[in-house]
Amino acid sequence: MEYFSGHISELIEQLASLPGIGSKTAQRLAFYIISMPVDKVERLSKALVETRKNVHYCKTCCTLTDADECPICSSPKRDHSTIMIVETDRDLAAYEKTGKYEGVYHVLHGAISPMLGIGPDDIKLRELMQRLQSDEVKEVIVATNSSLEGETTAMYISKLIKPTGIKVTRIASGVPVGGDLENIDEVTLLRALEGRVQL
Repeated sequence: MEYFSGHISELIEQLASLPGIGSKTAQRLAFYIISMPVDKVERLSKALVETRKNVHYCKTCCTLTDADECPICSSPKRDHSTIMIVETDRDLAAYEKTGKYEGVYHVLHGAISPMLGIGPDDIKLRELMQRLQSDEVKEVIVATNSSLEGETTAMYISKLIKPTGIKVTRIASGVPVGGDLENIDEVTLLRALEGRVQL
């Protein structure tokens, strides 16, 4: 038996389909949205649609942006000779929160995982190798997660880059094995960055 009318049930169902949102949270969000002024709901729905329509990969680092290049890649204040490789946009955001890293990034959008059928061609490695053809790049910091997939990806990247003569380093311990970068505090991330080692 349904407790709510069609529109309310549909809203709850759509919200519950989002990752990390259970049925109780979906109900709370639905009733909050229903109680909002109509103009705020319209702004929210417009933001959702416009973001989905206009956000794409940065042509340089593959992070999500609504411009040709993201603000980090287009900034002349960033050190474009150092590229930090991360798995996701959330990992990039985690390092940016430290406020100490001044280089640029490359977002892979995944990690190599033979068990899940994800190979090197399924992540943004081709784009990375194209970037490394520039004489500007002096160091690549591999900041993939300390999981089996992250370590596999790090070793694969190291083998790809070493023949180019570019220095390849890996973030140091401090990031727990099996931990996701997005869930780690800024101090730990900073220690891992400062204690990176050459691969």
